[in-house]
Amino acid sequence: MLIHRCRGLGRPSRWLLIGLLSTVCFGLGCRDLAAKRTGKKDAVLAQVDDVAITVAEFEERLNSQSPYVRARYASLDHKKEFLENLVKFEVLAAEARRLGLDRDPEVVRAMKQVMIQKLLKQQIDRFKAEDIPEAEIQTYFDGHQDEYNRPPEIRVSMILVPDEASANKVLADPRSKGLENLGFRELVTQYSIDQETKERGGDLRFFDAQNRELPAELIAAAFKLVNIGDVSPAVKTQRGYMVLKLTGQRRALVRTLAEVSQQIRAKLFRERRQKLMDEYEEQVRKKSRIAVHDAELAQVRVDLSGSVGAPDDLRPAKGTGAYHPVGQTAPQASPARPSTPALAPVPSAPSAVPSATAPAVTPSLAKP
Repeated sequence: MLIHRCRGLGRPSRWLLIGLLSTVCFGLGCRDLAAKRTGKKDAVLAQVDDVAITVAEFEERLNSQSPYVRARYASLDHKKEFLENLVKFEVLAAEARRLGLDRDPEVVRAMKQVMIQKLLKQQIDRFKAEDIPEAEIQTYFDGHQDEYNRPPEIRVSMILVPDEASANKVLADPRSKGLENLGFRELVTQYSIDQETKERGGDLRFFDAQNRELPAELIAAAFKLVNIGDVSPAVKTQRGYMVLKLTGQRRALVRTLAEVSQQIRAKLFRERRQKLMDEYEEQVRKKSRIAVHDAELAQVRVDLSGSVGAPDDLRPAKGTGAYHPVGQTAPQASPARPSTPALAPVPSAPSAVPSATAPAVTPSLAKP
């Protein structure tokens, strides 16, 4: 009954309460006023029902803000404003619990998501990119030279004809000359007998001098062309005569280990982190009783109305660090519903002293 009442609040309000509940359970927590408190840091600044806001917690929340926000709340009056925002947070969280939102499925999913993120942060994020040994970076670099070093490459378009007379006819046509390639493509359509390249205007794409897929005589003739737009004389091959036109050039690419070491480190770190995550998940799965009924998937109906393109994957791409169970998209990534509203909007315009009529800046209470 209480959950039904809160659903009448409307989606924005409901998501605000969801954000409040999920954050309060994993950010502030519920503290018992009966606990004995000693020292300045444990002094209670405010209390809402059975929840106390201490000096230590106030400092933690305030100091987790951006430098701009911290500077704004340096004065006593502004500290009071910040404390009032913390009180408002607890008041709304308490009301949400009273309405039963702590048992709402959306809130439960949001809390699970926060728990998963904190779990993986504790178990996986201890491994840093700096932990990748230099020797491993060197080994990767040595074994993947083709990724960081490339010989000069050229790109040509080709017209293949059965005899030399036809090739000379092509060469005599004014459309074969010049930087503009449209005329040459017309000649490809008109004369070329090579159906595969004819469909793409004779384009052979980029290749280097060591290419083994193209005829050696073609490669030799192509690398004699100097400037974009140059056309070769008739080139005799086993299949007939070719006319080539230079359409692109790439200079050699040579990079040292020092230039790509950070790039390699980031790649190895993503791969290692993903491996650690997969291994940890596999360990955890062994502790669980899991039953998957694939046959029942046929009963699942997907509403594709209003969808654009292919549906998003239900799991993040490997290496992103994001995680959510298969079949459950993370709230912040769901296109079908608004994200949990941020509890700490930073003011859009700097102001030395907040206006009396301006809305207070809600402090960020959800520490990532």
